[in-house]
Amino acid sequence: MDALRKEEVYTIENIYALPEGERAELIDGKIYYMAPPNTRHQRLLNYISTEINMYIRANGGGCEVFPAPFAVFLNQDDINYVEPDISVICNPSMLDDKGCHGAPDWVIEIVSPGNKPMDYFTKLFKYRAAGVREYWIVDPAKEMVMVYRFEKETMEEYSFGEDVPVGIYEGFSIKVQ
Repeated sequence: MDALRKEEVYTIENIYALPEGERAELIDGKIYYMAPPNTRHQRLLNYISTEINMYIRANGGGCEVFPAPFAVFLNQDDINYVEPDISVICNPSMLDDKGCHGAPDWVIEIVSPGNKPMDYFTKLFKYRAAGVREYWIVDPAKEMVMVYRFEKETMEEYSFGEDVPVGIYEGFSIKVQ
């Protein structure tokens, strides 16, 4: 009888040991390598993070916006490390020089062709379990935004060009296009 082969469990130490310029995320001890984002991805990232920053600044908000690459240590362990495309963090005590320790209030992921299952399934469940309040999946190929408001247990879909209401900020919406 063959013994079951034990899969190696990676840690945050392995992430920090990656060669210069190589990016990866760590979910439950498994490494997921990240391809460089394309131009459309970066345009969306810049536009959305700018809109959020301008809203926060105009309204004297206490939250901060961190575009990728930015380290988020979701759990109090060394086997989970993610770099969301956009993290909005409202609790300054969660931040230090290394990144965010705990769940951001709002996470936005912009889907790339190679990471669809990661954003739609793996991260969706991971973010929900970690305590993220709101999670957006921006899908340029489908020109759709999926909005998960975990506190209210709702999921809504919006097309690019529609106003997408922000759950953590009443009266604020973003027209993703």
